[in-house]
Amino acid sequence: MRGRRLASILLVWALIFSNVSAQRGGMRRNVSAASEQAGGARVLPPIRYTEFRLPNGLRVILHEDHSTPIVAVNVWYHVGSKNEVPGKTGFAHLFEHMMFQGSKNYDDDYFKPIQEAGGTLNGSTNTDRTNYWEVVPSNFLELALFMEADRMGGLLDALTEEKLNNQREVVKNEKRQNYDNRPYGLVSARIAELMYPPTHPYHWLTIGSLDDLNAASMEDVKAFFRRFYTPNNASLAIAGDFDPAEARRLVEKYFGPIARGPEVKPVSAPQPHLDHEIRETMQDRVSLSRIYMVWHSVPQWTPDDAPLDVLARILGGGRSSRLYKSLVYERQIAQDVFVANLSREIAGQFQIVATAKPGKSLAELERAIEEELAKIKSSGPTREEMERAYNVIEANFIYGLQTVGGFGGKSDQLNQYAVFLNNPGYFEEDLARYRCVTAQDVQRVANQYLTDKRLVLSVVPQAQRQGMRREAQESARVGGEANSGPKRTNGASRTAQASTARLPRPKPDPKFSLPPIQRRRLSNGLEVLVVEHHELPLVQMNLVVKTGGAADPQDKAGLASLTADMLDEGTRTRSALEISDQFAAIGAQFNIGTGWDATSANLRLLGAAALVTAPIFAAPRVA
Repeated sequence: MRGRRLASILLVWALIFSNVSAQRGGMRRNVSAASEQAGGARVLPPIRYTEFRLPNGLRVILHEDHSTPIVAVNVWYHVGSKNEVPGKTGFAHLFEHMMFQGSKNYDDDYFKPIQEAGGTLNGSTNTDRTNYWEVVPSNFLELALFMEADRMGGLLDALTEEKLNNQREVVKNEKRQNYDNRPYGLVSARIAELMYPPTHPYHWLTIGSLDDLNAASMEDVKAFFRRFYTPNNASLAIAGDFDPAEARRLVEKYFGPIARGPEVKPVSAPQPHLDHEIRETMQDRVSLSRIYMVWHSVPQWTPDDAPLDVLARILGGGRSSRLYKSLVYERQIAQDVFVANLSREIAGQFQIVATAKPGKSLAELERAIEEELAKIKSSGPTREEMERAYNVIEANFIYGLQTVGGFGGKSDQLNQYAVFLNNPGYFEEDLARYRCVTAQDVQRVANQYLTDKRLVLSVVPQAQRQGMRREAQESARVGGEANSGPKRTNGASRTAQASTARLPRPKPDPKFSLPPIQRRRLSNGLEVLVVEHHELPLVQMNLVVKTGGAADPQDKAGLASLTADMLDEGTRTRSALEISDQFAAIGAQFNIGTGWDATSANLRLLGAAALVTAPIFAAPRVA
């Protein structure tokens, strides 16, 4: 790369010592029971929390983390599209939008006060739950609690036909964007229809039927809200820099007056099954053919869930996985490969998805996939594959503890375990499931679940429909039903009474001291900055090269980006697959990105593995 100059390397170094202060305030104290292991060894740092319930049934979970003056407020409602019924689908997703449209005491854009406070917010809906969260400076905790409580207890007071009709149009547009006009976008709906009978709660997508939404009356919508968006069907997690006694007072003040709703019975349905193989072909406006193989698996956290997760990682988890190595790297017949065990609350799916390279057939892809499945069924995984899979899973558990809020942060995880397992502190037990998985378990579930009773769905370009009809009858696959993420909507009505006068005032700004930076310069001129943060067993390194796309020669646009992409494609001593294997063996994540003025290479790994990574980046192989 022309004019390349090394500017700096930032090493964020975190060790595994938890110094969370003792909890206060007469609440039930708890910590994951398995986190204290024999001999004092601990895999995950303890996530200490306290919890209590309001008289109206609201579960409240408090987790203190005073490392940064921010606080996360996270609410889970145990309602998703599986709680709907045929003819009235899409309501849970509709309310994801409606909850941002104003409520009784703040009938205005929900985003406005949170973002003006310097906070972030979002929400999402899937088949099994709906969640909303805010992350704000710690002195704005009362604001976030006021806003969440007001839409739980006062949404219907501000709901109008105009708002409802507006959000119907927003959902229609979202469906056009995410399904109708997206490559392979209609596949997930077809898979749901073929894998589940019409009466099964997973037969329809989270976004629901637009015909159902158009036909829904105002009373239909209000009845759904009254039934499910109630304190006794919700869990509130607060995590971050706050005083627990003050937090409890605020929760009781704002959520306590909300009336308890009707009891919500768990949704039950017979475990779905296929009696024979189903093959189908879809045509789409795509350039490359794609095959989807789908099997029924198991609900989340049931005994075979963890072995199936490990199997999915061994088959398709990165470059070191069997299918990527075989189809993409060695045979070069696939553009990409995706494998996942998509377990949900009442059922699960195991999916293999592969996109054909130009000029390659889906039949060829299917044969190659079948060969790899036969190998793991007959011989099982190797010891190295099992170690890599577990190390990556363990690292991802720890990476998820880096933030208190947002999707996947500690507040979100506390609520997930509370809602689905009635145990907010299930962190260590969850990881322990994977620690117990053996190679024999993986081989067994491969034989037990990946049988000929499956769906094979082929997606072919429209122009190839006729020519590939017979081939497509021999192959294909599906994309899992994704959570429909929240959208900031436009054009919602606002009443003349909308005012910020009722919003709680923030407390004084919190104090925040950045950790000290240690500096040194190597003999070759490289500046090194080290910041210690003793909370999690992580090391994060960021190598910044002060050049990017602006340095590209006029006749070689994209050179900087191409050069950056080659950094993990092989060196003098290691191939791309060997680099991927070694990263996976220590649970490391590597990313590189190029902007106009700089290129940044980021490496995140567990602290104990940091010293073994330097040899991976020997001098790059010269073409």
